[in-house]
Amino acid sequence: MKLAHTLLLLLFVTVTFKVFAQAPEKMSYQAIIRAQDNSLVVNSRISLKVVVHQGAATGTNVYQETHSVTTNVNGLVSLELGTGTVATGDFSKIAWDKGPYYIETQVDVKGGTNYNITGVTQLLSVPYALYAKTSGGTSSTPFRSAIVSFTSSRNIAAGDINNTIECTSSAILTLTSDFGNMVVGETINLEAHNGAILTIQAASGVTINYNAGASARFTSAAGNVRFGFLRKIGTNSYIISGQ
Repeated sequence: MKLAHTLLLLLFVTVTFKVFAQAPEKMSYQAIIRAQDNSLVVNSRISLKVVVHQGAATGTNVYQETHSVTTNVNGLVSLELGTGTVATGDFSKIAWDKGPYYIETQVDVKGGTNYNITGVTQLLSVPYALYAKTSGGTSSTPFRSAIVSFTSSRNIAAGDINNTIECTSSAILTLTSDFGNMVVGETINLEAHNGAILTIQAASGVTINYNAGASARFTSAAGNVRFGFLRKIGTNSYIISGQ
């Protein structure tokens, strides 16, 4: 059966929060809505259902919520997972250290409840603060992220991979060409703290969000943390969200 609509996923995970003792129970999420003929569904009120599966794409449904959102002129919708109308589960009690997790998205482009299943995407990483909240900080798990202090400009390094860059003094991290230590699918969490500005700069031949030689900037305010996410999608290509 052909679906009436498809959903092109994603830019995912951006969180901006004040420094509290407890992590914010939400994650930013973006998706582009396209019709079957690949045309954008623009300036339209739609209904979106999000289901979180544990273990596999068809695994246990641990959380489900719905949103009523409006696409922009580019067919983009933006929302925060954990803030929708809850149908199943408790977002704050998801055991992120017990993954993998998959996000199933369903959409009704007319804004009703006639949802079509539009795809399932593996959640390759979650914000470090949410992961640490449920992992208990045990060093026995191979998925625990280390905190990498970042106070002066430098090139990306092997020690950054799958860890958290903690920028406490304004500096530039350069993504160098042919950085073979990082493989496609691996990630880096990005944090700018307490007024610091973290800039991610693409060297010659490298793209950020499909733009050659681009840069991304995370500007924090005093007393706040600005959170972002970097994922390698090709030999010299990266996606960065949150800036």
